[in-house]
Amino acid sequence: MPIKIANDLPARKILEDENIFVMTEERAMIQDIRPLKILILNLMPTKIETETQLLRLLGNSPLQVEAELLQTASHDSKNTSASHLATFYKTFDGVCQNKYDGMIITGAPVEQMDFEQVDYWDELCRIMDWSRRSVYSVLHICWGAQAALYHHFGIKKHMRSGKLSGVYPHRVLDPLHPLTRGFDDVYMAPHSRNSEIRLEDVENYDELVTLAVSDEAGVAIIAHKNGRQFFCTGHQEYDRGSLSYEYFRDLGRGLNPAVPKNYFPQDDPDSPPSVTWRAHGNLLFSNWLNYYVYQQTPYDLNQLLLIEN
Repeated sequence: MPIKIANDLPARKILEDENIFVMTEERAMIQDIRPLKILILNLMPTKIETETQLLRLLGNSPLQVEAELLQTASHDSKNTSASHLATFYKTFDGVCQNKYDGMIITGAPVEQMDFEQVDYWDELCRIMDWSRRSVYSVLHICWGAQAALYHHFGIKKHMRSGKLSGVYPHRVLDPLHPLTRGFDDVYMAPHSRNSEIRLEDVENYDELVTLAVSDEAGVAIIAHKNGRQFFCTGHQEYDRGSLSYEYFRDLGRGLNPAVPKNYFPQDDPDSPPSVTWRAHGNLLFSNWLNYYVYQQTPYDLNQLLLIEN
């Protein structure tokens, strides 16, 4: 089934070239079916790339998905044109009266700052509080996961001695959990961050369960037991060139970054990287959509109940 997006969104051409089933707004209007309404709060500076990555995964599903894009009003994006944001993005005032089946809150390159120092922190907290009563299931990614765990549970992030960058093996702790159903016992996932969430902190909360961990990357996937909040510390949505772009960007800034681990063949940055995480990235998103959005959301979204932590 298709993903419904705006006709002129740049991601559309890329997804169609990859044979992802994209439905135009006109065609969706004549279908007698209620699509899943998914809101994406895109906090990444490279917004168009992140849109494409997430829509690619949401579109690889038998479910019809209607995606909306959200930006923070309290932060001026310097890497995306104002015309693109004005055309395709809404602010919280434009969606706060709506209800959604699912929501994705992305990462952001602000993890070396205290949460309260981030210029849009207060707005983000309002959005996260709103999501507890207006969204059935929320998937938080990387810094978005750290921010939500801190805001909702008081779980602090811890700075690492060096940046974690690369593709790491992970162990599935609960293979029968619907979110990790079909996962291999060990799977690969990309990470790119300077901070971490520690397992012992998560274990202090009975309502949270850790689904996957990595010896090198630490806690990878955390679930609320009610299925309405998920926290992924990595970037399963990344495409082939994401870590390469970040590495050469940091190199150009004189930051002397380490070569991303398990990414370039023979750790040679001049060699094209191989993708070793795509299958489980698709499985993660399709499981979330199927088991925690499609099968659980009430048909009438006005019947949503407050998430009780």
